Amino acid sequence: MKHSLASLFFLIAAGVSLQAADASVKISNVHLCCKSCVTGVEKAVNQVDGVKATVDKDEGTVSLTGPNHGAVQKAADALVAAGYYGKSSDPAVKLHAGNHGKGKKVHSLEVKGVHLCCGKCVSTVNEAVTSVAGVKGTTAAKNAESFTVTGDFNDAEVLAALQKAGLSGQIK
Repeated sequence: MKHSLASLFFLIAAGVSLQAADASVKISNVHLCCKSCVTGVEKAVNQVDGVKATVDKDEGTVSLTGPNHGAVQKAADALVAAGYYGKSSDPAVKLHAGNHGKGKKVHSLEVKGVHLCCGKCVSTVNEAVTSVAGVKGTTAAKNAESFTVTGDFNDAEVLAALQKAGLSGQIK
């Protein structure tokens, strides 16, 4: 009987220990203007086994919880690949935006992978990109897979402006 109780206690302690191993991160300043944005985040994160996303559209936050930091990092990577960006509450989970540009002046730049599900997303992209000195225009459109930025501007500043607006993209 003593042996059974000790075994039971060990199993309970091990179960509690495994639950404590869960990792979580809150990503703030994510562009979440509509239900389609929320669905896009959930769809991206659901591709990573064992990770759950809790999306707060009003706060612009995505909380990721998974079995360990590696899984949560994969979910954060999937979030960025889906065209979203934000600030991680945990320095162990980084949002890698990929290509940051060369930091050089260009006259035209094609950007791909930005989440553009609706008119509000397009407006956010246009406002962010045209805030960069020298940008004259953009061809961003609803559901577009890529768009072109024109003018005389720094390529890295365009990507930084998108990230500040809670979106990610890559130079095509």
